[in-house]
Amino acid sequence: MSDLGTVSLLIIAAMVLLLLAGVPFAFVTGVIGVVLCLWQFGPDSLSLLGSRAYSFLDSFTLVSVPLFILMASLLERSGVARELYQALYVWSGRVAGGVGVISIGVAVVIGAAIGVSGGEMVLLGLVALPQLLRLGYDEKLSCGLICAGGALGTLIPPSLVLVFYGMTANVSVADLFTASALPGLMLAAIYALYVFVRCQINPALGPPPPEEELMRPLAEKLALLSSVALPVAVAFCVLGSIYLGLASVTESAALGVAGTLVAIALRRELSVTLVRDALRQTASACGTVLWLVLGTNALIGVYNVMGGISYATQLLQGLPLEPFGVLMLMLAIWIALGFFIDWIGILLLTAPIFVPTATALGFDAIWFGTLFNFCMMIGYLTPPFAPAAFFLKGIAPPQITLEKIYGSLWPFIALQLIGLALVIAFPQIATWLPTVLGN
Repeated sequence: MSDLGTVSLLIIAAMVLLLLAGVPFAFVTGVIGVVLCLWQFGPDSLSLLGSRAYSFLDSFTLVSVPLFILMASLLERSGVARELYQALYVWSGRVAGGVGVISIGVAVVIGAAIGVSGGEMVLLGLVALPQLLRLGYDEKLSCGLICAGGALGTLIPPSLVLVFYGMTANVSVADLFTASALPGLMLAAIYALYVFVRCQINPALGPPPPEEELMRPLAEKLALLSSVALPVAVAFCVLGSIYLGLASVTESAALGVAGTLVAIALRRELSVTLVRDALRQTASACGTVLWLVLGTNALIGVYNVMGGISYATQLLQGLPLEPFGVLMLMLAIWIALGFFIDWIGILLLTAPIFVPTATALGFDAIWFGTLFNFCMMIGYLTPPFAPAAFFLKGIAPPQITLEKIYGSLWPFIALQLIGLALVIAFPQIATWLPTVLGN
């Protein structure tokens, strides 16, 4: 068997070359995994890849992934988000920046109901961005808060990132959901405070709505609040059943889908076309995710049998650094990888090495998972990969260029780093709620 250090360097070099050649990441890892297996163990060992793939796919928790995506697709195709935004908009008051703050609040509610950042980004872009631009909000501020608000779906439970982290790190997904709730709300509050303060300093960045739009009868305003009930009810079905110990993550995802279908039917929007399109989107998204999972699992499986994961873990633990220094190095690697690679690839490649290292150094695996989520949320905004920028560009008016969106993201990336620093400095932000709920 070859020297593990040399093999590790060859794997990294091959990944870089194939990615630069434009090969999709799922096939990069899959091809390297197969070649590595043949090189090290011969043709008869290929059954290892199949058995490893089966063991990962044969998971009850994994069923929650298509269910969460389906729930997001159904909500995206209904008028729920638009009516929710309108209901909160009329209550935003006459304060400069009020509609921007409301947009962050809507992002939190949608994130708690959907759990998929891409879907939340599209919804916010379609619903909030036209309103912000119509009211004269600064284009950069508007784009930044939409992208950052959409990225909250990575941190606000029920996040798919947390589901996959739990499965990969072999920790409770319910505990991860509970631990991420307060950090997510804290970061949303930081966003809202930033938008509010900037607009108070310079009201031209976020002027209040015209007086005539706010002069509505109280009865009409109260009636509009009924639109808030649907996403709140869906979020309660999903999160409440988990936090109260009434259902597993997969069962709560099924409850969420059922609740969404009932709510859409009550709104008289349920149709064969809506369900068919949602199912197609779900199948497409799941296919993409599963190819990434299978390819990365192949590579990590072979590397693990070779002793590579133990080698890499011991290498990290043996660095001449204090445990906190090793922690910061791992977070820096995650953030750096987020510039170029999707979160699921980063998770499947690094979690088998980083999680055992973190626990061996005395760090809590659930808290460490919250830090991972923060880093992946930062990756949603960091160019050149920056999925948030491409999601928004696809639905933004022509005058909103990709360069303008990129320029709008840096203040919110700084706010995300502040939020990450707070959770590192005060782990109780993530660990307090699980302790109180007894998870």
